[in-house]
Amino acid sequence: QVQLVESGGGLVQPGGSLRLSCAAVGSTFSVYAMGWYRQAPGKQRELVAISASSVSTTYSDSVKGRFTISRDNAKNTVYLQMNSLKPEDTAVYYCKSTIATITTVGDYWGQGTQVTVSS
Repeated sequence: QVQLVESGGGLVQPGGSLRLSCAAVGSTFSVYAMGWYRQAPGKQRELVAISASSVSTTYSDSVKGRFTISRDNAKNTVYLQMNSLKPEDTAVYYCKSTIATITTVGDYWGQGTQVTVSS
């Protein structure tokens, strides 16, 4: 069984920083793309950033230049460094990864972590 375990959310003032972590644990054989999505109240879930590999990353326009996605392949972990946070970044942040086990390949989601940007 595979799980994505997230940590690092919280309350921060505008202009502040937070770092999210997401670790793939369990019977992983290969971990492919890893990314972050977010969902604000009353809105659809949207892509924040994705790491297809250690050198291939994509960001949404709303976070480009402020957020950085990185990964540690040895630990099957992806990070999201969030700087210059704005109130509109407030959302539940979800980690998503494409993972192969011995028997199957599929997309997995983390449980979500709340990020609140407020003074």
